[in-house]
Amino acid sequence: MSVKVQELTKIYGSQRAVDAISFEVQSGEIVGFLGPNGAGKSTTMKMLSCYITPTSGEAWVANSDIYEQSLEVRKKLGYLPENNPLYLDMYVKEYLHFIAGIHHYQGNIRKRVDELIGLTGLEIEQNKKIKMLSKGYRQRVGLAHALIHDPEVLILDEPTTGLDPNQIIEIRNLIQEIGKKKTVLFSTHILQEVQAICGRVLIINKGKIVTDKPTAELMSASRGNSILKVSFKNTTNAEELLKIPGVKEAELKGELWLLHASTDIREDVFQWAVQKNNAIFEMNRDMQSLELIFQELTKSSPTS
Repeated sequence: MSVKVQELTKIYGSQRAVDAISFEVQSGEIVGFLGPNGAGKSTTMKMLSCYITPTSGEAWVANSDIYEQSLEVRKKLGYLPENNPLYLDMYVKEYLHFIAGIHHYQGNIRKRVDELIGLTGLEIEQNKKIKMLSKGYRQRVGLAHALIHDPEVLILDEPTTGLDPNQIIEIRNLIQEIGKKKTVLFSTHILQEVQAICGRVLIINKGKIVTDKPTAELMSASRGNSILKVSFKNTTNAEELLKIPGVKEAELKGELWLLHASTDIREDVFQWAVQKNNAIFEMNRDMQSLELIFQELTKSSPTS
């Protein structure tokens, strides 16, 4: 496997920032690493990247031990930290040549830099100083930096922070393209990204892994896999709606009732409305979003 973590722990004073977490990421997976602020995401990524030393536990990146083979880990890993530190006074192309040299890239550096500039869409910006670039293009430079030595594993910490919607889509598409050949572990607060490109989701809360499931399985294993939005002509109440077969929860949002269910209850709701002589003005079925599932899993303290 590309990443293996066993009982990894990081303690700062009395705070267990990461608390004995274990997981594996197989070659070729794109895995979303989610959690509230302060949950332990960045700390975990920094330990896997050999930037900080764990308090206890074990981890391997591309079969290299993060303790005894940290230099090998760095050779096999591409890491884009959240703050994306760059040398702003260097030109884009100059900077990538410099980074390739630091990594002792064994191939044709000129060819590799040109390849990365094309992959990350930096052609029109390659002869500008990095300080002249927009946030979106700086993120592209950071991705090119992380990829320059052709690593087996790519770790991205909030790669779309501060980007506008168009830039987010561009970076998302780039991650998908990279994920065809690399193992990608990335953290984000934009949950639509995870639903769009991740085959699997890891959620950490208060230092512990609270779920580790394929994205599709996580969606269907939640409290209900659909929400039916219904507007009625006549006033009703939650007690009456909970009598409808399959309705697990009923809540009123403005004029719309949100009916949580694990099956398709549209026909049952229609039959109930006919019996009550209560016309339906609107009915829409939404699959439960990852955002709601995320809220459910992180709203309370995880259990050991």
